Amino acid sequence: MTSYQKNIYLQQNQPIHVIHSDAEALAIAKKLAAQFKENAIQRDADRILPFEEIEAYSQSGLWAITVPKEYGGADVSSYTVAQVIALMSGVDGSIGQIPQNHFYALEVLRNTGTPAQKQKFYGEVLKGARFGNALAEFKTKNSTQKQTILRKTEHGYDISGEKFYCTGSLFAHRIPTLVKDEHHREFLVFVPRDSPGLDITDDWTGFGQKTTGSGSVKFHQVQVNAEDIVPFDVAFSSPTLVGPFAQMMHAAIETGIARAAFEETLIRVRQARPWIDSKVDVATDDPLTKFELGRLIADVRASEVLLKQAARSIDAAKPSPTQENIAKASLDVAKVRAHSTETALKVSSKLIELAGSRGSQREDGLDRFWRNARVHTLHDASRWKYYFIANYAVNAVLPPRRGTL
Repeated sequence: MTSYQKNIYLQQNQPIHVIHSDAEALAIAKKLAAQFKENAIQRDADRILPFEEIEAYSQSGLWAITVPKEYGGADVSSYTVAQVIALMSGVDGSIGQIPQNHFYALEVLRNTGTPAQKQKFYGEVLKGARFGNALAEFKTKNSTQKQTILRKTEHGYDISGEKFYCTGSLFAHRIPTLVKDEHHREFLVFVPRDSPGLDITDDWTGFGQKTTGSGSVKFHQVQVNAEDIVPFDVAFSSPTLVGPFAQMMHAAIETGIARAAFEETLIRVRQARPWIDSKVDVATDDPLTKFELGRLIADVRASEVLLKQAARSIDAAKPSPTQENIAKASLDVAKVRAHSTETALKVSSKLIELAGSRGSQREDGLDRFWRNARVHTLHDASRWKYYFIANYAVNAVLPPRRGTL
């Protein structure tokens, strides 16, 4: 950790702004998004990790907007969360994704944490704490297998193991870590970033989403407190919104990239074809370009509408989760996630095509939209989402409860 990063890390106890409403959250997000856009191309081109931007982001109070009202938060709607993430993703896909696991951990906490744990961790977030993640492993045969172990010791518990694709951990104060105990139960442990034996390696080399801080985390008998261990498996054995909420945020990232890529496309087309907005006879217009733009407009708008519908299904189920309303939320989220995957890829590719040879210039950074979309859409396969949507429509089979649906 560099001295600058250490200074950022130590600022957790500095007072932060407390957001009180959805409207305030959106207003602050729009202002910050404009600020983050200024150097987005350079950050992507030179892989400059956005430590200052993430500090400003969390200090704005936006990282605390899902904290329940009874614990001092704004508890904004899921649609507001989605809009904030989409806004950030449009200006910088990495900044859009970095807090996704932070909000995911808070959703797990909301569903399975004890009142004391909620008081503790929500309180930290309201003071500016950022949570990363250490969930995925790549040395097992499939994603369901985990080798990171929570072990009972004479002095409490410790963790040993290795995690990959730990998005946001370079910027985090705590790293919620997925572990299994000797009874094969799963827990999410909120491990302090500066714990002895915890090592973070900045080894993420993806060609897109380049500055998410998605490196590796190793645990060498890291001591953890019992009060920091939150049940995880029960978040899916019973009906909860953990899975739908997580996937809604991923859909928001892709929808935000798609919207921004489309807006950039309009700018480039107008620059290359000044007659588009003129009063010249329509016969001199370019019908093929307008055809392509029309398709993009429809696709982007469809993803935005599906995102809003999914967020509303989540909020409708939130007061009293049941098997049926959680399944509806999962299916509505699956629809937008599958659609936004295709839309983000299509629009970001068309941007380069319709911009012509100018679209290939490095200094313009137009390729970052496609690279970010291509990498993020690999997170989990959209083809399975289509399968579960169809299986419910044809056979009335409810979708499984898991983090990828």
